[in-house]
Amino acid sequence: MESIKVFAPATVANVGCGYDILGFALEGYGDELILTERQDDQLVIKTIQGVAELPLDPTKNVSTVTISALLEDLKLNKGFDLKIKKNIAAGSGLGSSASSAAAAAYAVNEFLGGPISSEELIKFAMEGERIASTKAHADNVAPSILGGFTVVRSYDPLDVFNIPYPEDLRVVIIFPQVEVKTSDAKKIIKEQVKLSDAIKQWGNVAGLVSGLILHDFERIGKSLQDVVIEPVRSYLIPLYQEMKTIALNVGALGFSISGSGPSMFCFVRDTSESSLIIERAKELYGKNGIDVISFVSGINNMGAKTLD
Repeated sequence: MESIKVFAPATVANVGCGYDILGFALEGYGDELILTERQDDQLVIKTIQGVAELPLDPTKNVSTVTISALLEDLKLNKGFDLKIKKNIAAGSGLGSSASSAAAAAYAVNEFLGGPISSEELIKFAMEGERIASTKAHADNVAPSILGGFTVVRSYDPLDVFNIPYPEDLRVVIIFPQVEVKTSDAKKIIKEQVKLSDAIKQWGNVAGLVSGLILHDFERIGKSLQDVVIEPVRSYLIPLYQEMKTIALNVGALGFSISGSGPSMFCFVRDTSESSLIIERAKELYGKNGIDVISFVSGINNMGAKTLD
């Protein structure tokens, strides 16, 4: 094998109440990467399509940082050329850096014949995330690699697992065309949380996980509430409260910020509800002079994969 082409999906992280621990993968939206072996031990980014101003320096790009960490762990001196196609805008809140890191980890592992398990790949992709957001979090890279809905039980040691979810659950993504940098969004989060808020948040996390496993849509909707992060970060997203009110009035099962924003998401069961939410989003943002990208997705149960 001299070359491999892979895809890693976009993701929704935090999922309301699960800051840095919950995430799920989206369908049909993500990054592609072509990895080609070199004759030396250099990592060279040949092209990046789709997003401008991403670093070509291998010590600063999430893909090559991920690969370096993986090769160092395996004690291998190998070099690769990378061609990256970004289909996720940076600062979108849909796991742009995570998708590239996940694609890189998956591609190298497949190229080498799979010496590392999918779960173990997460820790290397996290090193790419550290470069992008100053923190090695797993709530985006885990679902991008594993697919489905993932829970990070612990970071030290790392313990990540998938949970079941209703197959007919659909996600509406609303992405106003403004940028919110993850590093900036993390700076405004408070270091301390009131005990009363923590109790509410713990209950919502347990309720959401339970609702997903039991296919209890009413419990999913009740539990998709964030009393810790959303009150702070929502101010960074234009018309957030207005959009949330519209979606809930139409019948959405909860509404929250995707990652650090500005993308937002809601769960729905009925395609007619999703169409109406998208229509209302375009109306709301259009009359305020803001372009918006909206789409409907299922939860991607495959994660990163090899392309023909």
